[in-house]
Amino acid sequence: MNGGGQGSHQGNAQLRLVAWEITRRCNLNCVHCRASSEKGPYPGELDHGRCSDILREIGRLGNPIIILTGGEPLLREDVFDLARLGTAMGHRMVMATNGTLLTRDNVRSIKESGIQRVSISLDGPTEAQHDSFRRVDGAFRGALEGIEILKQGGVEFQINTTVTRHNVSSIEAVMDLAVELGAAAHHLFLLVPTGRAREMASQEIGAEEYERLLLWLCNVRDKVPLHLKATCAPHYYRVLRQEAHRRGEKVTFEKYGLDAVSRGCLGGTSFCFISHEGIVQPCGYLELECGDLRISSFDEVWQHSELFKRLRNFSEYKGKCGVCEYLRVCGGCRARAFEDGGDYMGEEPLCSYIPGSPPAVTG
Repeated sequence: MNGGGQGSHQGNAQLRLVAWEITRRCNLNCVHCRASSEKGPYPGELDHGRCSDILREIGRLGNPIIILTGGEPLLREDVFDLARLGTAMGHRMVMATNGTLLTRDNVRSIKESGIQRVSISLDGPTEAQHDSFRRVDGAFRGALEGIEILKQGGVEFQINTTVTRHNVSSIEAVMDLAVELGAAAHHLFLLVPTGRAREMASQEIGAEEYERLLLWLCNVRDKVPLHLKATCAPHYYRVLRQEAHRRGEKVTFEKYGLDAVSRGCLGGTSFCFISHEGIVQPCGYLELECGDLRISSFDEVWQHSELFKRLRNFSEYKGKCGVCEYLRVCGGCRARAFEDGGDYMGEEPLCSYIPGSPPAVTG
């Protein structure tokens, strides 16, 4: 837990995770959608040949987890061809879907193509709560039916939940439902007000409630048969360390499997996002162009993007993030910093921690 001002450029940062928006088309109209996705069509979507080349270019850097996402990835006709190709190259292919389009036939294709896990979002434990997020009646029933088909097909699945003021009091109930359904993992996504979610900025939970939620998540992680992960909530990795210190325990929670835990904000350091048009960003919520895969190769962008290099240089982080002893394991949400103050290297606005405070967390 060294100080924040000791970083340097890491041009060869290890790529662990890629989220790839293979289509922006979607059959839902979710209130918090990063991409403001609709039915489309969306011109400029990368064709099969270029997508195949990108998989090969990613392979020059290693074999990361590749999340086939959207929009709704099942609306892309060649999704299983791409998954098979990625699997054959040694990549760990996974899919993020809303679950409503899953059928026995496409679940069979999911399994045959080598997709190792499917994530399905449940943003509340009830039909009323989930459907109000998705803005389509029947979305909750459709997701549960999709989960049942995945189970029957022998495909591992996880539950994703976007946390807002609207549902923060129901998160424990969603987790109970995830256990009941037989999920492998439950990933919580703390709202970042970008895309359609800008209209929901008032639904962000406050810094203190954020801290309480992360502490609760830390304290239930060994009590449920799920892998738990907080996304867009990098302070979680500080809280984990503080709690381990308080208990006198060794910090042993790092994991590099399908849940890709290494540190808080991974944007540009071990993770990036590819848009349906081939624009590379640090993450889906930080809409800053780091490269264009219509004119550059993926490995070129990952290794040489000036924006990525800056994100890997911890000495450039500003405000209290820049002096925080947990910078290397947290990093603050760069997208939230950008939305709040226009500077992606600025301090995380929803962090209540004061650098140098005692390690014990209470409350």
